Amino acid sequence: MMAQQIPMQGELMLNAPLERYNSWRVGGLADRLYIPAGLQDLQQFMRTLSKDEPVHFIGLGSNLLVRDGGVRGTVIVMHNVLTGLEMLNGELYAEAGVTCAKLARFSARQGLQGGEFMAGIPGTVGGALAMNAGCHGGETWDIVQRVLTMDREGELHKRSRAEFDASYRHVALAGQPEHWLGEQEWFIAAWFSLPAGDAEEAEQKIKQLLARRLATQPLNQPNAGSTFRNPPGDYAARLIEECGLKGYQIGGAQVSEKHANFIVNLGGARAAEIEQLIAHMRESVKAKFGIELQQEVRVIGETETGEREV
Repeated sequence: MMAQQIPMQGELMLNAPLERYNSWRVGGLADRLYIPAGLQDLQQFMRTLSKDEPVHFIGLGSNLLVRDGGVRGTVIVMHNVLTGLEMLNGELYAEAGVTCAKLARFSARQGLQGGEFMAGIPGTVGGALAMNAGCHGGETWDIVQRVLTMDREGELHKRSRAEFDASYRHVALAGQPEHWLGEQEWFIAAWFSLPAGDAEEAEQKIKQLLARRLATQPLNQPNAGSTFRNPPGDYAARLIEECGLKGYQIGGAQVSEKHANFIVNLGGARAAEIEQLIAHMRESVKAKFGIELQQEVRVIGETETGEREV
């Protein structure tokens, strides 16, 4: 007797607009967009995909540029899906859809220290794991003990910190090609190890960090966080500002007047305009300082003329 197929519980949309799923509020249509109902539903959905189907997982879309021509294949939205967050045997367990800010506040309330920096990361745990996100001297993989990943067949894998190469804004599974993570396996959850501390002190530190972020970053305008990684011994924002680019505009995209390493959508910007502005910023810094800025923002999809992601 054949096993009964379990029907999928999540929401599947065809030719779905992606503007609402990224913090720049730009981009074209996804061929297919799936919002899982939970972990088991996600596993079931993954088993329906062909081995050559392009798959993109996104959380808050806060470090993402979706091109105007849209995304071929399937986009899976994780925010508000995998939201488990608890203490397990002295470790902090968080699923991929938990926001980094929520993780920081939870760890502080548990009387842990060292996770406060996560409050300044405008994304989810899944995204932070994928790029080793960090700020104010802390990086995600500094506090990771183990992770849970999912492969294309929907199978789960528990992996230790030692199996990964993690450096500044970079994570790779040891022994696998550069793009293995994000093409063959995706982060589902992580266990974090943090030392005991003072809850009130940790919460106060988070408040100070958030106040500083509000004062220095254009949080009232659509943006994707830092556009470029900081080069060794310097700051991308300083280099861009020295080029006189604060306020520089292409269409509806502008180099923030508040923080030069941010690009904001003034309203109606197109992804192509943002990408042109990124190129201009990089070229200007290269011409003036001889420094090649490395892009922090991930780009997916195609231009309207069919050029694929880089």
